Amino acid sequence: MTAIRHNDVVLDAARACVLAYGVRRTTLTDVARRAGVSRMTIYRGWPDVGSLVADLMTREWLAVVEGLDLSDPVAAVVQGVRTLREHPLWRKIVDVDPELLLPYLTMRRGTSHDAILAVLERSMSPARARAVLLTAQSFLLSAHTMDDPSTLDAELATLLERYLA
Repeated sequence: MTAIRHNDVVLDAARACVLAYGVRRTTLTDVARRAGVSRMTIYRGWPDVGSLVADLMTREWLAVVEGLDLSDPVAAVVQGVRTLREHPLWRKIVDVDPELLLPYLTMRRGTSHDAILAVLERSMSPARARAVLLTAQSFLLSAHTMDDPSTLDAELATLLERYLA
């Protein structure tokens, strides 16, 4: 797994810019200005906005996942999906820049996927962890197309309980 570059001041500034403007309208100049650092400081860590936002997403999603109590994997996954669904950065990306998620759905796993799989594999086999991640991901990505996404949490729990039994 590739480690994300850590500079919380820069990542916090990137988060604020993405929440204010969306990913496509955020520039490294905006981030540098908000972080109070030079553009060269940003470029030393990240070659472009895409790599900066990828590290930001990894930091944000892992903070959610690492805070889950996996003693009950079903409850943990449902809580993780619910928390991510309500996460302001997730909401902004889904609402304004959803095309950024497409490569992670159709072409490749990202650093966040690998890290989440590692967390899930603490309580289940790697094959089950992959199936659980794909199921949770579908509930996270598509739930907003239903009338009331929160009602789907119980259905996700039922699916996972039966699968993991």
